[in-house]
Amino acid sequence: MSAPQKIGKRPLLIASATLLAVSVTTLTAPAAFAAPKPSGSPTATTGPATKPTATPPARMSTLGGERLGQPGTQVDLASGVPVLPKDLTARSWIVSDAESGEVLAAHNAHWRLPPASTLKMLFADTVLPRFPRSETYKVAPADLAGIGAGSSVVGIKANRTYSVHDLWLGVFLRSGNDAVHVLSAMNGGVAATVKDMQAHADQLQALDTHVVSPDGYDADGQVSSAYDLSLFARSGLQKKDFREYCSTVRAKFPTGSTQPGKGKGSGKAVTEYDEIQNTNRLLSGDTDVPVYQGIAGVKNGNTTHAGATFTGVAERGGKVLLVTVMNPAKPEHNEVYKETAKLFDWGFQAAGKVRPVGTLVPPKNAVTASPDASASASAAPSAAPSDTPGTAGTAGAVPVGAAVEGGHRGAGTALAVAGGLLVLLVGAVFLVNRRWPLPDLLRRRSRP
Repeated sequence: MSAPQKIGKRPLLIASATLLAVSVTTLTAPAAFAAPKPSGSPTATTGPATKPTATPPARMSTLGGERLGQPGTQVDLASGVPVLPKDLTARSWIVSDAESGEVLAAHNAHWRLPPASTLKMLFADTVLPRFPRSETYKVAPADLAGIGAGSSVVGIKANRTYSVHDLWLGVFLRSGNDAVHVLSAMNGGVAATVKDMQAHADQLQALDTHVVSPDGYDADGQVSSAYDLSLFARSGLQKKDFREYCSTVRAKFPTGSTQPGKGKGSGKAVTEYDEIQNTNRLLSGDTDVPVYQGIAGVKNGNTTHAGATFTGVAERGGKVLLVTVMNPAKPEHNEVYKETAKLFDWGFQAAGKVRPVGTLVPPKNAVTASPDASASASAAPSAAPSDTPGTAGTAGAVPVGAAVEGGHRGAGTALAVAGGLLVLLVGAVFLVNRRWPLPDLLRRRSRP
């Protein structure tokens, strides 16, 4: 597998100017476009979740580009650009360049739909940096209360002690709602975690997202979009631990039971472990889905009302792409992975040939940082951010959007004041700080 091409300072500045110029244009859109009413979702927050309508709304958010707010497929098939794959049945999908943020093609990108467990990417991006992986926690019975019926679980037991590392393996590999609830308890409870996730989504400019449950379980009014899920993945993949967990194929997970040891020191109890495997079929493979070449995560989901959802990241030929697919209509086994693979194949062929139809916007703190901070950070672009959880003050140790408080959805004023030079500098910092060591990550992962 070829290593990603290194990006120098000048291309970064050019890419930053393009990325943030689109942001300046779209962030001044009326609030009605920033947060439309969820399609097919009642405004009440109680009662059973309802399925969204089969038709996308005529007016959606234009964040990232006017064409992304239009219903239907958006792509520029110029000379030399391959045609899109046939038989795509997903209600919404998006193909983007993970590093530059360019959207190569999209279909109902801002349609607000139930996200299922892909929402766990936002949960992880929000909570993962707050606890060192070696920290341990004894689970209280109350921590496991309120988990939805039929939820996917990893098998956490009350009154047992787990490491934070174990809990995150349970979140990413088994999509364990029990692991999410335990980590939420550590974070101050489910309600506090939902509030934190919503604040972080707003800082990431994921304005289609309304969080009700941290695990993505069907809940009335809980929605996101293919666009927002791509923002969550792009932010999370900055973090070393996030990259590791989302790319792990299989791991040992403590069952919570113990048995007497044998031989010397046999009086000590020994924890038993079971092997767990990642439910992302492009990563682990299945009978009808081979492991996708270059895949490195990130998260899948499936609920009654959301259908199948998936966001994946893959590297090939120096290009790193993100693909999000939501709710394929075709009732075939593993259809969400099959359509994702088709879009990845198209994206790698089209990258560098197709004209982008939009962009993944940077987080608010990337466009509202102070000039002094921007200039000093830009002066040392080779310094990689820290990836150590629990360490404040570094780009890799805190959620991307956590540095700015009190921001609101109409950020046009701050952008206008910032000025062209500041936009260039801050945009460069945002992209320079984004490392994508996916080939190394892929070599480390287990083989299916």
